[in-house]
Amino acid sequence: METMQALYQTVLSRRAQKTENSYTCYLFEKGLDKILKKCGEECAETIIAAKNGDCQELVAELADLQYHLMVLMVQQGVPLEDLLAELDRRSGKTGNLKTFHQVDKNS
Repeated sequence: METMQALYQTVLSRRAQKTENSYTCYLFEKGLDKILKKCGEECAETIIAAKNGDCQELVAELADLQYHLMVLMVQQGVPLEDLLAELDRRSGKTGNLKTFHQVDKNS
């Protein structure tokens, strides 16, 4: 968890203080649409890596996705503690499998 906290703090600091040649600063400069686009791209690349069965590639893409999600969190003002608290809250749940309603394809 220390690595996640350190990454979050780095992203926060990049937003507060512009650093030359910083990719994170570039994302903040371009704004929400660019950040969302990158999150979508990284999500798609993660799916492809998983489908290809390449564990090393999957880990790399998961790391890219997590980084871009951190940038999104900072952009939107979501504290890391809020995410961690929600994950903690959910980890205590059991038996919460959602039931999907059946669709009558004949109607």
